[in-house]
Amino acid sequence: MSDTPKPGRYASSPCMAAEVDPTYFDPDATDPEQARDVARWRKSERARLRGLRDALSVAARQEVGRAISDHLRAVVKEKFNGARGKVLSCYWPIKGEPDLRGLMAEWHADGVLIALPIVEVKAAPLVFRRWTPETQMVRGDWNIPVPPPEAEQVTPDITLAPMIGWTTECYRLGYGGGYFDRTLAVLDPRPVSIGIALSDARIETIYPQPHDIPLDMVVTDAGLRAERTGR
Repeated sequence: MSDTPKPGRYASSPCMAAEVDPTYFDPDATDPEQARDVARWRKSERARLRGLRDALSVAARQEVGRAISDHLRAVVKEKFNGARGKVLSCYWPIKGEPDLRGLMAEWHADGVLIALPIVEVKAAPLVFRRWTPETQMVRGDWNIPVPPPEAEQVTPDITLAPMIGWTTECYRLGYGGGYFDRTLAVLDPRPVSIGIALSDARIETIYPQPHDIPLDMVVTDAGLRAERTGR
């Protein structure tokens, strides 16, 4: 089976991943009751921001994807010299996420090693496998297309993270499963992490909990909107 995108047909994959547990919280947090309150607030905020994204037309989503691709291309060129020879983890778009598959193919042609994240074990860190435009994708967890098991496993130098919401402190509001935080917590050295989101999805805070790890940058359809100078 091949999931090679057909240009101009849609803004992101029509497959819709099932929701992960929206009440995820760190049981080691110092105040479990407060953590549960935050989890309930995040669930509500996810629904609101998902509604904003879902309301975009196909044409608007395509334009967002083009704008983010242009800004991200410039960021990677300026800050990582184009990332040639580096492993750059991207994502396969679902649920109306910005579609960067054209940029993935472009980077591959320029010598960037592209990877995609995979859930191989529930509630465990992600693994990353090589992707090329010729990769015959298979259906992974939540029906998301992923490289097959025989694809090379790699460790990213740079990783992109789609976000539902973001803050100027580079905190990410994701789908609530905690996979990205778990992954950043165990990767050594930690890759440079770049959040991808709509500019309109900025929020004041996510009420950070002990397990939340801020990203290094946020790139939106309006450009590089946030960047941390230290970790």
